[in-house]
Formats: sequence, structure tokens, C-alpha cells
Amino acid sequence: MAKKRPEGIREYDHPAGGWGALRAVAETLKHQQIVARGATTLLKANQPDGFDCPGCAWPDPKHTSAFEFCENGAKAITWESTAKRVGPEFFARHTVSELWKWTDYELEDSGRLSFPMIYNAATDRYEGIEWASAFELIGEELRALESPDQAEFYTSGRSSNEAAFLYQLLVRAFGTNNFPDCSNMCHEATSVGLPKSIGVGKGTVTLEDFEHCDAIISFGHNPGTNHPRMMTTLHDASKRGCPILVFNPLKERALERFQAPQNPIEMGTFSSAEIATSYYQVRVGGDLAALKGLMKAVFEKDAAELAARRPSVLDLEFIAEHTQGIDALRSDIEATQWKQIIEVSGLSREQIETAAGIYVKAKRVILCYGMGVTQHSNGTANVQQLANLLMLRGNMGREGAGICPLRGHSNVQGDRTVGITEIPNTALIDGMERAFGFRPKQDKGHNAVETVEAIAEGQSRALICLGGNLAVAISDPNYVFPGMRKLNLAVHISTKLNRSHLLTCRNTLILPCLGRTNVDIQESGVQSITVEDSMSMVHASRGFLTLPSDLVKSEPAIVAGIAKATLGDKYGIDWDGMIANYDRIRDKIEQVFPIFFDFNERVRQPGGFRLEVGASNRVWHTESGKAQFLTACGLDEDPLLLDKDLLVLTTIRSHGQYNTTIYNLDDRYRGVFGRRDVLLMNKDDLAARGLSEGDRLLIAAGVGEGKREVKDFIAVEYPIPRGSVAGYYPELNVVIPLKHFDKLSGTPSYKGVPVRISALLEPNA
Repeated sequence: MAKKRPEGIREYDHPAGGWGALRAVAETLKHQQIVARGATTLLKANQPDGFDCPGCAWPDPKHTSAFEFCENGAKAITWESTAKRVGPEFFARHTVSELWKWTDYELEDSGRLSFPMIYNAATDRYEGIEWASAFELIGEELRALESPDQAEFYTSGRSSNEAAFLYQLLVRAFGTNNFPDCSNMCHEATSVGLPKSIGVGKGTVTLEDFEHCDAIISFGHNPGTNHPRMMTTLHDASKRGCPILVFNPLKERALERFQAPQNPIEMGTFSSAEIATSYYQVRVGGDLAALKGLMKAVFEKDAAELAARRPSVLDLEFIAEHTQGIDALRSDIEATQWKQIIEVSGLSREQIETAAGIYVKAKRVILCYGMGVTQHSNGTANVQQLANLLMLRGNMGREGAGICPLRGHSNVQGDRTVGITEIPNTALIDGMERAFGFRPKQDKGHNAVETVEAIAEGQSRALICLGGNLAVAISDPNYVFPGMRKLNLAVHISTKLNRSHLLTCRNTLILPCLGRTNVDIQESGVQSITVEDSMSMVHASRGFLTLPSDLVKSEPAIVAGIAKATLGDKYGIDWDGMIANYDRIRDKIEQVFPIFFDFNERVRQPGGFRLEVGASNRVWHTESGKAQFLTACGLDEDPLLLDKDLLVLTTIRSHGQYNTTIYNLDDRYRGVFGRRDVLLMNKDDLAARGLSEGDRLLIAAGVGEGKREVKDFIAVEYPIPRGSVAGYYPELNVVIPLKHFDKLSGTPSYKGVPVRISALLEPNA
């Protein structure tokens, strides 16, 4: 008799995509009460005359395809274009104390915010406020600070280039560089690591490169959930026989087999395509060891070829002409022992050598990676070793080859390009002076971790959030949440209600903004905004749906309103003129950043245009003018892992989730339905602790000072490498100390946290 599994845990044997995805889209449309309008809205997504999907940053085929959305993109679109509203009557019914007890899913599912609000502590409710009064209050509070550096300005990756540019203009004119950003928590290791390696913190490939590559290597990402439109690209590569090598702790369904919804044969025959040629389940935290193992196998293969008087497997011409540091890298790799590599990576030497053999046989290789690589205490080193591996065979800056960081939100890369950075370089400061006649200061501001530390310690007194859910997204909520309540001012520019809004302080405001799907009408008429995808393509986005109410403003208009109330006529900036016509914002972007030359003309071309990426053309904007092979010391990302009682936790997103937004409680492809209180564990790790599937667990942090633990999670037996466990973000952020992060980039180690697991003996309090 089969053992009864915990409630909501069952096998899901179907491929990713296909009929399952279509059913999920239909259910989402029905739930958000937009069945009739929903189909029309989806068909406008990622179209030349439509809006850019507010989900992932995967590019569109020339942004001109007839049908270009995926299941999770459809969830994002319907979530934003829902018929549900959060207006005055909602807050008349619910106090903030009551709402705090709601789940994150219930909060966002309430609907679109439809009027500006301020928290009233006497009634414990949000109440309406006039826009003029809201702007005046914000301006008064910001001007009352002892220093501009006591204010923090957070940016979400869904903000447009135009909104982000105006935002950084406001903040730099105000006098600070405190720019915590969602990229601080995801791909900051890319932004910091790749410029030192190849001179740019972006990917070097285009979508067309995937049509010409001879192999694809995938490290630490789950495209079926986090960037599902990529599955079409992988599906096509697999169909033409391109080897796809996957390194990931979990066997993600979309990387095993995928049924393309646009393929009538696969849909009609219920068939699917196998995606991964080889799947290597690297231990959590073992990426650096796996990468050093691959390079060691390449070097050994090279030595064997040279000994047999055959050509080198390295691209010696590329290395000599375009790189520095190969000797130091070779010495580091040769000093690394196979025994260590095998132990830390969780892979056998045969597996690693087989993968390396496929790599050296392929003439053109693309390496894709996600937050499974970056969100570690050695995330920057991981990224640089990826670049090393590619450069050994010249797989950088040529057709069908290169590095492909998989960004999250659809404009997180664009926000950085137009100036959202806490570390402004001289070119940015020069450009601001050129365009606006004042020279901002150039000292380093706060990143996300530094921001919440400054708030918790009482050093920062004001926080303005251009989108996002910062308090929930960042690690260590038991430290972060109380700090947020000590602020003098918290302003949230948002489309939906979330938990960060409930961390009220002396003055807390929620300002409702347009979403991507909404029409944006200003003085000169209907406006377009622009976004940049993961491959540096910039294109226009224009919504068409009516606003949730007449009291909702665009993000650029809200930023300008705050700026005028805070700065007055300082520096003579024409805020009203730029809001009247967004072309004027783009003209200013072009003045500050010359790579946006002819911005307004080029963005009106079908598909938009690609920004210059030097490394794509073997132009290396490094100090030496050459690409750098960079070494990383050791293999183990945390010496405390020598304690064999510890397991390493990676936090994951469910299929019904995007970042902190929970669309539903199902993780279909992993077989988890209707719940999120689970910990995926190897059966041998369960047995070693005297545990069985279904046991209630106590999960405690294995690093950091103080007590960080969560109770009443359910053990689920899962095919994950021994020594590794996985559970959902953000619920498990509580066991991640704020100080457990990559010291080079500041990225929290969400995917490499030592934890102790034990049976929960006492009832949950």
C-alpha cells in the first residue's frame, strides 16, 4: 500500500507549458473577473502598439510577434488589470491591524489601489488624502531632515525608464545617492562582477544568437516559472539538436520537458520536447566547485591534446589578443583538487568531465544563469567564473556565443541604465551636469542591505518606494519590520496593497499609480514609456485600459509632484514640461547618456533598438582594455558548512508566484498544491535526523547572532542533493540574517543559507 503523502502533495507528471498552462490562464482570468476583457488585454502584450509585459525581462522576437505571452506573464497582466478595486470602502471595512493578519496573497488579491491614502493612527485605518496635500506633506518631511542622506529612495524593476530617470534626478537634486534597488537583491553580483571581467554588467548575447549556438549551458535558474517565454527559445534549440546542459539543485520540469502552447502538433498529440540533454544536480552552494571542475577538466583535456601533438582546445588567439590573467587562473585551477570539487559540488568527476567534453566540442556556446548563481555569499565570484569558462574557448563577443544573465522584472536592467545606482560614476555625474546645469555629489549611497540597517538603527528617517515590497523582499524580517515602524515618513507608490504598506510609521502614505496596461494621458496626449530587456533592447510600451479611478496618476507624474513640493524651483528643472510630453524626458536621458542617441526616433522603430554593449563586439571597457580572467579563492562559500549537522537552504519561488507577489498557492510542477509551508528534503537527510515526510519541523538559522527560526513547516521528500533543502521565499527569509550576504555586491544569500532542521516537539505558538 502506498504511503499517504501530506495534504496537497502529489505527483504532477505532465510537461511544463501546454494544456496545463492554458487551464491556469483561464482560471486566472476568471478569478480576476476579467474574462471578456482579459483575452483582448493579453493579445496587446508585447506588441508594437501595445504594452510591455510587467513580468519578466526576456526579450520578444523583434517585439513584433502576433502572440507573445506566457502563463506567468498572463498572471502578471491579469493581476494588474483586475476588475477588483481597493477604494475608500475597503479601508472603511478593514483596519490595518486586521489586514496584518491576512496572507500576502490575500492582500494583493484585494485589487487595484484607486485613491491616495494616509494612515490615521487614531482609527488604525488608511484614509483618503488630496494629491496636493500628500505632495506638500512629503516635501515638508524631506526638507525637515538634518541631511538628505537620512532619506532612502527604493526602486522596483517594473518602473519605466522615464519614471526611473526622473526619480534619480529628484534624488540627486535633493542631495543623496541612497538608491536601494531590487537589483541589489537579485543580480547585483552581475552588475559588480561582470564589469571587472568583461567591462559591462550586462549580457552579451542577443535573441538571434540562440539560433546559431552549438550548445547552451544553464546554471541556477528555472525558466518555466521565472521567465517562461524563454522556453520557446530553448524548445527551438532542443528541436534542432543543440545540446542543453543544466546545472541546478532541483530538477525543474520546464528544463526536463516542455509542451509549446503554440505548437499544434504537440498540443494535439499531448506530446512534448525534451529540453535538457544532461541534467547535473549540483549541491546547493556547489556552483563555484562545479565551475572550477569544468575548467579543470578543460585544462586537462588541453594538456592531453597538446601532449598528443594535436591543436589546443583553448582559443589561444582570443586569449592572447583579448585577455589577461590566464596564468593565475590556470595555477588556481591546477591547485584545486578533484576530491574537494566532488565533495563540494555534489557531482562526480565523470559527470563534470562529460559536461566539459560537450563544451569543448561546441564551437559556439551560450551560458545562461539566474539567481541560483548570484544570491550566494560568493555570488560575484560565481559570476566571474562563468565568464572565465566562456573565455577559455573564446565564447564571448561573437555570433552564437556569450553570457546571458536572466534578469527578473521587465525593466530592472533599464532602471540601472538610466541612473538608478548608489555608486554613480563620473560619466553619470558629468551627464547630469551637462543636461541640468548642476553637479550631483559622487559619494557612494546606500544599497538595499545598508538601507534597512540605517532605518533599523534610526539613522535614516524617511523612505520613498517607487513600487516594490522592500520590507518583505529583503532578508531578516524580524530585524527589518520593527525598524520600518520607526520612520518619520514612508511613501509607497504602488498598484496593489502589500505587507510593506502595513508597516506604518509617523506619516505613511500610499500613492496609487498606473500599471503597464493603463493608458497614460498627459497634456500632449497619450504617452508611451520605454523599457530595456535582458538583452539591452529598448522598446516602447503603451497601455490602453482605463484607469482604476480618476485619482490614479502615472509614476512620472507622481515623481514630478514630489520633486516640485520638495525642491521648488531649485536648479530650474522643468518638471511640468517633461510630464506634459515624455519625449522631453527621453531628450534629457539622451543628453545624460549618449548611448541613447536619437532616442525618440529609434524607439519608434518596430522592435526598438539595442544599446551598445562593448563586450558583444570584443570591446572591453575595463581598466586594462582587455577582458580579465579572475580567480576565486577556495570552493566552499561558508566555513561553517564544515559542521555536518547543518544543511544548506535555497529559497525558491513557486510557479504561482513572481518575486513577492503570490498569484495562487500552487506550485504545480513540483507537486505542491494549496500550501507554501513545506521544506523539500532529501530522503537520506530526513532519515539521518529521524524524520519522515509529513513531520512538522523547526527550521533554525545556522549562522548569525541571535535566534532566527520558523516553526510548523512540513517535511516533503524530494529528489534534491544530499545536504541541500529548499523552501519558499519570502516565508523563509526569517532564517536569513541580514548580514549573510556577498561582501562584494551586497546581495543577500537567499540561496545558500546554513540551517538546522529538527522535529517540532511543542505546539506552534
